[in-house]
Amino acid sequence: MPPLLTASFAFGSWSSPNSASGFFSSAILSCRPCGDCSCATAPRSLKTLSESLKVKKTYQYEVLVIGSGAAGMTLALHLAPDHRVALLSKDQLQTGSTWLAQGGIAAVFSEDDSIDAHVADTLNAGAGLCHEDVVRLTAEQGPEALQWLIDEGMEFSRNETNSDYHLTQEGGHSHRRILHSTDATGQALSSTLAEKVLSTPNIDVFEQHVVVDLTTQADADSRSFRCNGAYALDTRHDRVCLFQAKVVILATGGASKVYLYTSNADGASGDGIAAAWRRGCRVANMEFNQFHPTCLFHPKAKAFLVSEALRGEGAHLLLPDGKRFMFDFHPKGELAPRDIVARAIDHEMKRLGCDCLYLDISHKPAEFIDSHFPTVKAQCLEFGIDITRERIPIVPAAHYTCGGIVTDKQGRTDLANLYAIGECAFTGLHGANRMASNSLLECLVFAQAAARSIRDNIASIPEPSYTKEWDSSRVTYSDEDVVISHNWDELRRFMWDYVGIVRTRKRLERAENRVRLLQREIQEYYSNYKVSRDLLELRNLAKVAELIIRSAMLRKESRGLHYTLDHPQLSAIAKDTILVPMNFAGQDIIVSKN
Repeated sequence: MPPLLTASFAFGSWSSPNSASGFFSSAILSCRPCGDCSCATAPRSLKTLSESLKVKKTYQYEVLVIGSGAAGMTLALHLAPDHRVALLSKDQLQTGSTWLAQGGIAAVFSEDDSIDAHVADTLNAGAGLCHEDVVRLTAEQGPEALQWLIDEGMEFSRNETNSDYHLTQEGGHSHRRILHSTDATGQALSSTLAEKVLSTPNIDVFEQHVVVDLTTQADADSRSFRCNGAYALDTRHDRVCLFQAKVVILATGGASKVYLYTSNADGASGDGIAAAWRRGCRVANMEFNQFHPTCLFHPKAKAFLVSEALRGEGAHLLLPDGKRFMFDFHPKGELAPRDIVARAIDHEMKRLGCDCLYLDISHKPAEFIDSHFPTVKAQCLEFGIDITRERIPIVPAAHYTCGGIVTDKQGRTDLANLYAIGECAFTGLHGANRMASNSLLECLVFAQAAARSIRDNIASIPEPSYTKEWDSSRVTYSDEDVVISHNWDELRRFMWDYVGIVRTRKRLERAENRVRLLQREIQEYYSNYKVSRDLLELRNLAKVAELIIRSAMLRKESRGLHYTLDHPQLSAIAKDTILVPMNFAGQDIIVSKN
């Protein structure tokens, strides 16, 4: 059977040893690329190590990177010149949230802009909870991080004369500072990084590998544990492998799949957040879940986000009768921060009892739309919507996890030799609301910061000690997978209904009661049956759901993305919500060794 896990009880509050996620597609439902059909949108022409090497059960590397988005691939590339790196990808290399990103990357590249302005905009969007030192560090190092990316071959859109980059403006920004590649920046970024990764000898890519749990050890001269690897399910060969490394980096993305409607890829199930919590890492500000205001509303659409850049270029949000309404909620109208836009749309939909509202850019010249938003236009045309002539039906959907694993400015977590970067990490950058296009910037800046820290310290880290391989000899294959699908559906529905854009104490209590029951069922299932991707995701998302609910219950105010009818006012004191597991990795917990 799987190795027993230490139960994680948070100080002063009930907690189960498990967590959860999901496998049915989301919201605006999407198919998971499986590699066996033509439904996946990402290229499959690149051959990876997991396809060509003889299958093993144990691997040894200096560095293990779990996650293959912008953060994971950037870090791997920075370390590869001097260290052997294993890069685990949950799906294919060019899938996930980075691939789906449309808007761009925020950085100061214009003489009319300034670092101070970028910092001020970010602080304003974060509603008093941004850590100003982290915000300034990110803004200052942003141009350098972007220049590295450009030197690696990333091509950004240029202006009409091709003399300089075309910078766009999105919600919350006071200047045009968004570098982009038309409206498919994520695809261009992912392709650029993947090409470099696959041509780098020191990086071995393992596709279709899902993290199960982190492994730890205690050294002879230490009273605390350090991370020394991870178990990962190889879904192609249906076996759990052990990866051992001096340093482990979580770059697993967010947890928006905990909600019924989401713009995220199917893999956004909070795997890294849940795995870190189980091994004693603190999490912070999990109540701040950003809902993107404009996802395409169509019965056949698959989690398609309509970029915020449309509003940045003059698109209007409309009621069904064609009336604009955003200036009733914010002086910036459609360029208000995302939390305000999403809440305004939610309010108007509930007030009118309608299924969707509309985004309209048809007043712009068709040539302008064709050159700036080819991806959005093409996708909408697939559903019979010509955005040069008609408005786009939209709804809000879960989009970004602003909280995550607590880290320092180098990406270090509470567990020694474990780093977290990207959306799974809490750095203090986003505060109570992420500003548009700061997320990819955070991936690049903190991947570089973590790489510097790892290079400086890896020589002093001892080799991992012996860890047992995964034992599945005492579990069986399940013949009742309907339990997983039912619990997955129930979890996402009650999270959407009770822990969504607008919350109340009673709704949160209902959600808390339901997640406890689900976690008991999931733990029983996990203990008796062979693990599968669906079960691992369900386990992780149930844990993340619990952390979100508990964090929301602790915040007795409305701030940023967290809005509760019981406490609609802003508190005079702005403070982070930090949850501490009972097996907190930052404490000395070993008394003696025999």
